[in-house]
This record gives sequence, structure tokens and C-alpha cells, in this order.
Amino acid sequence: MLQTDLPVQIQCNAHINGVIVLSAFFSGFFISLSLILAIGPQNSFVIRQGLLGQYVLAVVLFCGISDAVLICLGVLGLGTVMAPVFTQYSDWMFGLSALWLAIYGAGRVRAAYRGDYRVPAVTDNQNPGTLRAIFALLAVLTFANPHVYLDTVILLGAVSIGYVGLEKLVFAVGASLASLSFFAIIGFGAKQVSPFMRTPKAWQILDLLTALVMFIFAGILLAQTSWLGAG
Repeated sequence: MLQTDLPVQIQCNAHINGVIVLSAFFSGFFISLSLILAIGPQNSFVIRQGLLGQYVLAVVLFCGISDAVLICLGVLGLGTVMAPVFTQYSDWMFGLSALWLAIYGAGRVRAAYRGDYRVPAVTDNQNPGTLRAIFALLAVLTFANPHVYLDTVILLGAVSIGYVGLEKLVFAVGASLASLSFFAIIGFGAKQVSPFMRTPKAWQILDLLTALVMFIFAGILLAQTSWLGAG
């Protein structure tokens, strides 16, 4: 009787383990997706590059891989180490990030005011320095944003504590895939509406909206410092 029940028990355990692993994947996927769903500075930049048609795949991969690295660091436990440091220096991190976003937003307002757009603005793809400049700006938008570390390293890292072994790995894969999928959708999806961006007026509106997003997030970051009485 025991020998007969043993294969059934093994099969049941395998089924349960499979469900747990699948649950870990979807938990990572949907939690990560919910964290990046709002349009922020980095997402706005990806949309802009999609509209321009400049290095869209490279930009999408940069963002997706960057998030994947941070997610894996969080799952491996770096979030536990970073949390006290983040708390100690959070005012300066938020403050400097807010300053940079405000400067970038001011630059977009200046571009909109000047209105000196080449339409369609896709003629610089052959410039070898363009990709480096895009990556440099994207790196700042990605890694100088304290919320990136809060969401990926600390928050997702904390959620992953409930998983072990293969489940933890699958959780990280699900979370990373959600990030890559989102950036691919907004990057390549933006290319589909690029025919509507053939006039300088359209790019002026886009720049003003981008500046508005930057200013809003700069204000949000400043509001989270003790300098304004929130901390």
C-alpha cells in the first residue's frame, strides 16, 4: 500500500511545486509591471526615442537589462544591505535627483520655446556619437532616480524573501520579463504613432508634456525629503 501511494505522493508534490513556481513567476511579473506602469522620466524618454525612431531596440534593451540587474541584486539580498544607507542619505539622493530632473525639464521647455525642430527628426541615426549620448542620458534617468532602487532592489527584493531556490529565480525572471515587455511596448508602440509627429507643433507639445512630467516628479522627490517637512 505504501509502495503504491509513493508515486502518487511524488506526483502530487511535483504538481504542488510546479504551481508554487508558476505563482512565483506571475507574482514577480505583475508586481514589477504595477511598479513601472506609470509614465515617469525614464518611460517618457523611451517614448520619445520611439517617436524619433532612434535606436529603439538599444534603448529598450538598456532599460530592460538595467532593471533586470537591479531586480536580481534585490532578490539576492542587496535590498537588505541598502535600506539603512538609503534611509541615511535619502534627502540628498532625492534632492539631487529632483534638481537634475528639473534641469532636464527646463531644457525641454527651452527646446519647445525655440521650436527649432527638423521634421522628421530621424536624420541623426548615422551619427556615431548619438548612441553614446543617448545611453549617457538614459543612464542618468535610470540610475539617478531613487525610486528605481526602492522599486527593484528594496521592494521586489523584500517580496522575494518568501521564495527559495528555484522559486526565487523564477520570481526574478518574471519581474525582469515584465520590465522588458513594458519598455518594448512603449518604445516600439510609439513608432506606430510617429506619422502624427510630422510637424514642429507636435514636437513642441511633446516637449512641454515631457517637461511637465519631469517637473512633477522633481516635485514629488522634493516632497519626500525632510527639507520640506515630509521626512
